[in-house]
Amino acid sequence: MKKIQWGIIGCGDVTEVKSGPAFNKVNNSQLVAVMRRNAEKAADYARRHAVPKWYDDAQQLIDDPDVNAVYIATPPQSHEAYTIQALKAGKPVYVEKPMATDSAAAVRMLAVAKETGVKLSVAHYRKAQPRFKQVKALLETKEIGSVRMVNLLLVQPPQSSLIAKTRR
Repeated sequence: MKKIQWGIIGCGDVTEVKSGPAFNKVNNSQLVAVMRRNAEKAADYARRHAVPKWYDDAQQLIDDPDVNAVYIATPPQSHEAYTIQALKAGKPVYVEKPMATDSAAAVRMLAVAKETGVKLSVAHYRKAQPRFKQVKALLETKEIGSVRMVNLLLVQPPQSSLIAKTRR
């Protein structure tokens, strides 16, 4: 089996304890590069997690010949652009949920994956957890009625809250 050499675009909170360290714990998998727009934070993440390379530009990570798969863990509004860049570069993509901010963006991402023949996966690991399975069963059996509407609200704290959080 070929070794998967991961590059992370968006090495923030979600990658600190869950996904980032996990890439080095799986057989034939290694985290080799990270990217964050803030160079100082990217370098700090790389140092703390023993990642050999860091970037402050996503295209540089995507173009790195040592990276053969890309994990996108940025805010959802940038998932589409980064995913398409990586797919067009021939690099398989594992993108955090939600996949995109609307269904049209998800369709465009899938179209590029099909066009390039490059694998695209979404981090929907929770669908296998017992509570999510229970909700799915309730919906399928219509025990709680029929779905008549879905209202999705994406809430992100104001930038000033994020800055205050990083200073703690």
